[in-house]
Amino acid sequence: MARTNTRFVEAYNELLNLCDQLEVGAYLPSENALSAQLGVSRTVIRSALTRLDDCSIIALDGREKILRRHSNVEDRLEGPPVLLGIEELESRFLDWVLRMDVPPGTVLNVAQLSKDFSVATHTLQEFFSSLSRFGIVVRRPRGGWVLLGFTKNYAVELSDFRTVLESNSVRHLAALPLDHEIWARLDSLEQEHLDLLLRIDKDFHDFSPLDEKFHAVINSVVVNRFVKEFQKIISLVFHYHFQWNKTHERERNEDAIREHLALIEALRSRDADKAEAAARRHLATSKQTLLSSLETNSHAT
Repeated sequence: MARTNTRFVEAYNELLNLCDQLEVGAYLPSENALSAQLGVSRTVIRSALTRLDDCSIIALDGREKILRRHSNVEDRLEGPPVLLGIEELESRFLDWVLRMDVPPGTVLNVAQLSKDFSVATHTLQEFFSSLSRFGIVVRRPRGGWVLLGFTKNYAVELSDFRTVLESNSVRHLAALPLDHEIWARLDSLEQEHLDLLLRIDKDFHDFSPLDEKFHAVINSVVVNRFVKEFQKIISLVFHYHFQWNKTHERERNEDAIREHLALIEALRSRDADKAEAAARRHLATSKQTLLSSLETNSHAT
């Protein structure tokens, strides 16, 4: 079929549904009415009607459209695969690296990965280009990409840089006035942590999104485009490695909740040194968790 775009396929299948509701021999509405009903242009409607005529489902006679038969399964069209955007691709790619235990030095086949991830080639190229800024992949001299991966050294460097950024955020937050909206957000986060703590035995898996939310709120007080870009990759790497490290997950998550609560309490004291110390204790734990996760991977050197 020449026109395989999503809009045409959806309109065509909707027209089949409409035809199936009519009696054979009935007349279909006008092109203008069909265009309004299906929310597509008259050009798309004309193309769909022409195909219905070609398939002997309707008969076109000038402006008249007469139903000749009802549809069957073979008449339905399958649309093109829905392509992923950058945000979905980020999670799919990291999931693939971890699940398949992809070693550093692996040449990344853009054409194959585009198919595997259901993503446009140019989107994948754009994504790899963004990762190259953080040393996760590198472009080959003659084109293509190579995975550098998440090694132990990478984890140490990333964790140390995360500590620098988040310590700065904590000190900023502690100095904010009491009427700033961040304190209400911390109150809400504190309650979410306390609620999860009460049901930690069965819901400890719920900590991961709460952890992401907590650190995002802490770092939101610093408005800096460069920091924001680095925080994005930091969040992705830590989040996905924590998901895959299931060792003592319940105990680890409970400890992290208590560290979060201690940090919130320190921030409320408005003592920047105390708050930064609490943040550094928590980030040191996160660093060790990341390193432990990598130790289960034979490529963590």
